[in-house]
Amino acid sequence: HVQLVESGGSLVQAGGSLRLSCAVSVSSANDYCLGWFRQASGKEREWVGSLDSDGRINYADSVKGRFTISHDNAKNTLYLQMNNLKPDDASMYYCAAYRHESWDPPCTTLAARYTSWGQGTQVTVS
Repeated sequence: HVQLVESGGSLVQAGGSLRLSCAVSVSSANDYCLGWFRQASGKEREWVGSLDSDGRINYADSVKGRFTISHDNAKNTLYLQMNNLKPDDASMYYCAAYRHESWDPPCTTLAARYTSWGQGTQVTVS
């Protein structure tokens, strides 16, 4: 079972930047799909992007070109760099994971497929 702990959420002005972190409690993140999701109040959980065991990264169209996912193997930490933030980006942000093999298709965008979740970190955009 993977434990995930997000941090870095804050209040930021529109147009600003923020970096979220997710500490991942596995020795090798290469065996997992690691994803970022967000959920605004009253809305469904929305896939933001993901990193798979082959290093492939995909993004939702709504954040492409503004958000960047990266992973630091030495620190076992997943990051979400968010630039040019918009009011619509305001949400609770979650990282999530599920087992993934290199021969599997790229990470799914479906939240139900992810088996481990962090507690979330709040991003507010004024």
